[in-house]
Amino acid sequence: MDYRVVQTHRSEFPHPITLQPGDALQVGERYQGPEGWDNWYLCQTPGQAAGWVPAQVIGRNAQGDAMAAEAYCARELDVDVGQHVRGERVLNSWVWCEVVGGTSSGWVPLGVLTPMTSDG
Repeated sequence: MDYRVVQTHRSEFPHPITLQPGDALQVGERYQGPEGWDNWYLCQTPGQAAGWVPAQVIGRNAQGDAMAAEAYCARELDVDVGQHVRGERVLNSWVWCEVVGGTSSGWVPLGVLTPMTSDG
């Protein structure tokens, strides 16, 4: 789905956690805030800074240990009002977006986007 950015968003995390399927995770606190971003957990994996991971990406192995169930990158996309982005996946009030006509991609809060109609 295509979106128009209605509010500027800047990432506060310069070193996003990046996971591959099967990567071991230490699952920490659940995000709690006024935005309503439910089901995000602060996770750690060896050799990386902690980062927010959606519950859908957290799996368990046969021993019950937390691990990445799929590839995931917590990179956020810096966007400005009026930009046109294309959303590929929605998870817990965030959208993985790519800037239309650009090369950058990352997560954007759904609340700073509005769906575009066919007339633009």
